[in-house]
Amino acid sequence: MEAFLKSFISLFVAIDVVGALPFLVGLTKSLSEKDRKNLIYRATISALVIGIVFIVAGRKIFEFLGITESDFKVAGGLLLLIFAIRDLLVTASHQGAPTPTKVGLVPIAIPLMMGPAALTTLMVGSDQFGMFTIVASLVLNLLIVLVLFLRANIILRWLGDDASDAFNKVFSLLMAAIGVMFVRSGIIEMIAK
Repeated sequence: MEAFLKSFISLFVAIDVVGALPFLVGLTKSLSEKDRKNLIYRATISALVIGIVFIVAGRKIFEFLGITESDFKVAGGLLLLIFAIRDLLVTASHQGAPTPTKVGLVPIAIPLMMGPAALTTLMVGSDQFGMFTIVASLVLNLLIVLVLFLRANIILRWLGDDASDAFNKVFSLLMAAIGVMFVRSGIIEMIAK
């Protein structure tokens, strides 16, 4: 039970579903309720499949391709940074007008649900806690993500459009900072080796 709690908590922190909610609200604001729910269901299933692939074969895939965990952090950080900058600049260039952005499994499944921190946690956790424990932690965490993401429209209604836009911009800045942090920590790890 202790191993499960440790694996669950470490993955919960890595996924950061509470921090991801404002991004989801901002990214899916232009979708209909039905399309938003369909996207969230598909993204959750995709995140589960990707997570299991990383648990089972993540290290082997990295070894085969010559990728290190540091490389993965830098790539994931750059991806987060690009999404954050795009969100900030595109909306700013339209002076607050809604931006028609195609939202799909990227960025919802990757990197919101299964970002570099979560995927690295899964790879490390499979060695540390065992495959069954980490898969159980992944499933429970994704169920929590699913429930909270499906309720994200309540947050949008509660905040209202103006507050939601402001909230989304603040979190886009935070997403950019998190991306820079991943890049920085990946580069530091590369230099230290």
